[in-house]
Amino acid sequence: MRTKYAVIFICVVALVIIEKESNILSRVSDKLIQRQIPQQTPKTPQNDNNTASKDYMDVLKVLLGQQPASKNNQTNILEKNKVDETGDINVKSSSGGRKHVLLMASTRTGSSFVGEFFNQHGETMFYLFEPLWHVERLLATAAEVNNSTALPGIYGDILQALFLCDFSPLEKFISPSPQNHVTPNLFRRESSLALCEEPVCTPVLKDVFERYHCKIRQCGPLNLTLASESCLSKQHHAIKAVRVRQLDTLQPLVEDPHLNVAVIQLVRDPRAILVSRMVAFPSKYQTWKTWAQDGQVPENDEEVKRLKGNCDQVRISAELGLSKPQWLKGRYMLVRYEDIARYPMQKAEEMYKFAGIPFSSRAREWILRNTQTTEEASGIYSTQKNSSEQAEKWRTSIPFTLVQVVQKVCGPAMKLFGYRFVDDEKTLSNRSISLLEDKQFS
Repeated sequence: MRTKYAVIFICVVALVIIEKESNILSRVSDKLIQRQIPQQTPKTPQNDNNTASKDYMDVLKVLLGQQPASKNNQTNILEKNKVDETGDINVKSSSGGRKHVLLMASTRTGSSFVGEFFNQHGETMFYLFEPLWHVERLLATAAEVNNSTALPGIYGDILQALFLCDFSPLEKFISPSPQNHVTPNLFRRESSLALCEEPVCTPVLKDVFERYHCKIRQCGPLNLTLASESCLSKQHHAIKAVRVRQLDTLQPLVEDPHLNVAVIQLVRDPRAILVSRMVAFPSKYQTWKTWAQDGQVPENDEEVKRLKGNCDQVRISAELGLSKPQWLKGRYMLVRYEDIARYPMQKAEEMYKFAGIPFSSRAREWILRNTQTTEEASGIYSTQKNSSEQAEKWRTSIPFTLVQVVQKVCGPAMKLFGYRFVDDEKTLSNRSISLLEDKQFS
């Protein structure tokens, strides 16, 4: 009789666990279409929650109108995770368990280079390069929602799902839509070593398959189910994102009990950023190039206002992080690109220590090879460079007129991050004069 009751008890417990696990998956995978309750929308400083919630639904209506329904149901990739008696996913303890690193940056801050510090960690790291690119690209085609207050919430939801190894929300934004969870169109897939390993990558030309980097033409289309399985098998996860501009919108992600998220915010001298963007995106920055030639900059121009807005967003996020609110304590780190360029190994060690991940010998070797090269870097996304030389190169490539404008509109951010102002062209071009204050961020 006791045995009979024991069996019944075990069955009941199993059913409860399955139900709770189903709820966890539902919360992650369906979040994009169920955020109708105002308080569930991440708060932003200047926006009303009801407006954000309405905008979120407007965005989804556009998406659902553009994207065909998937032929298959979403793959229950969390099904393999064990659930403890409280219903939480059974992740390991923070001292030796799975870590999640979000590298938060702006375009042309050296984030591709710094992201490689984690990508090159080794077999226990699952790294993704700019997965939010798909979201921004698809929403940019819908003019009525392009500036929606809902975007930060969508970004946060997708990051949360990806850290939990669920690619199904991202599939809604990949165009053309994946068929049976298979796509050849994941942005910069070759920048993730985990997606270039078998069985996720089946080499088309096995004899030319590279160990450290893969090419899309060498791998078959990406099976997102296999990618999810690879993600689940890795002890640590890292994502680089330049599209998350407001730190406060990450609060739900950081507070998720199923994750152990560390946020590293990467900043760079805005004068250097402008120079880099003018080179990398010549058509988008043609106005600035014209001003550089003419020697005059209309400070009320929309381009100047946009630059100011970008600097203000970065500064406000950094001020929030450095103020150490309760939800961010021990989970936020601010790093200057210039410090990484000068002391790459030291800063890499600090970032790894902050994230709680052992600093691997493979990562050390990559940093040594790729921060002291004498070869000219090729391509705007190249990660092979003499890092200390690269950090100062901009000083001879920008007219002093543009420097004055940047210093005026980005002055508060420059002061916060310890970037010195220059008063004349001679000081600007004299690299023996440091424009970087010795500053600790803690």
